[in-house]
Parts: sequence; C-alpha cells; structure tokens
Amino acid sequence: MFQLPKNTEVGKVIPKNAFDDYTNTKLKKLFSDKIQRITWLNKIAVDTVNLSGTDIQEIQVFKIELKEKSIIKDLLSIIEKAIPYHILFWIEFEDEYYVSTSAKHLHPQNEDIAVIDYTFTSDWKTIENNPFQFELKNNLDWVFKNICDQLKSIDTATKSINELVEKQKNNDAILREIEKLKSEIARCKQFNKKVELNLKLKELQSML
Repeated sequence: MFQLPKNTEVGKVIPKNAFDDYTNTKLKKLFSDKIQRITWLNKIAVDTVNLSGTDIQEIQVFKIELKEKSIIKDLLSIIEKAIPYHILFWIEFEDEYYVSTSAKHLHPQNEDIAVIDYTFTSDWKTIENNPFQFELKNNLDWVFKNICDQLKSIDTATKSINELVEKQKNNDAILREIEKLKSEIARCKQFNKKVELNLKLKELQSML
C-alpha cells in the first residue's frame, strides 16, 4: 500500500489484548467489537532504510482491519500511548480506508507512556485511491513531518513538526469558533446583534 522497501516488512499480527494494561472494561470491549485484526506491516528505522532522526528513531506502519466502518480515534490513542515509536495507521473496512498518525513525545515522568500532541487523520477513501506515500530521504524527522504534511488541513508551509502542530491546533480552534458563531447567528433574532456576529465571523474567516 505504501510501496516500502522489502527490508522494512514485518508482517506480524499483534493480539488485541496486548493493550489491556492501557484500557478499562469498556475499551477492551470496543477493541473486541470494532477491530478484526491488527498487523504490524513495516518498520522504518536506521537498520531497515539507513535513515536516523533526532526526535524520531522509528516509524511503524500498522494495518487495522475493522468489523464495521467506524472512526476508532479512542482505540488508536491507546495504541499510540502504549507504543513509544511513531505509527502510521492504515484503518480498513472492506474496500475503504483512512490513515491516521500522531505527533507525540514521551511522558517526562514515565517513559512507558507517550503523550499525544496532535493527531492527523484523512477522510475515508477507496483502497484503489492512495495518495499517501513515504518519501524516504533526508532523515526520519523529515520523513514523519512529510507524512503529516500530506494529512494536514492547513495550506501553510512550516519548518518543523512542532510548528505544524501549533498552527494546526490554532486552525482547528478557529474552525470551532466559526461553527459556534454560525449557530449563534442562526438563532439570533436581533438585527444589530446579528450584524455584530457576522462581522466577527468574517474576521475569523479571514484569519484562516
């Protein structure tokens, strides 16, 4: 699916109960109800592609086959927190898929747990249409940021993953505020108040 070198192939099925220590009863049931199989497809690291990184030592590729079409953000977050390395997920149901990855860092007091800074997620697509590809050059920090750039929703150039995360978070906050204002405008009955809200709306839209 990503046309990665053969040296990167792992092809190992990961049991769903491998994440039991990071879940409660409800989440364990979701793992069972939603997920058919988790497969560790590829390992991108210095020993497989001869690329190293400063902040990122390895990038894993996981394929998750679903029992039903659904967004499994909470379950992906558990896997992300349990595994210290960066992961690109290919989530598949029948002939559709979406991809997701998170910028993250190790917990300062507990290196067994990763802290998620931001999650980049695509829309659902048909399997025949996969525009996302790894460019294996420069270093692993660059490779991971390039993947995130392919998934970002902002049309802005950034120099680092931290800058990208900050701008993406700001963009998302503005979008939430825009939706909130649109709801207020729809409910508003007073003309003067509606004009004021529309001016605020235009200001936020220009910020995007």
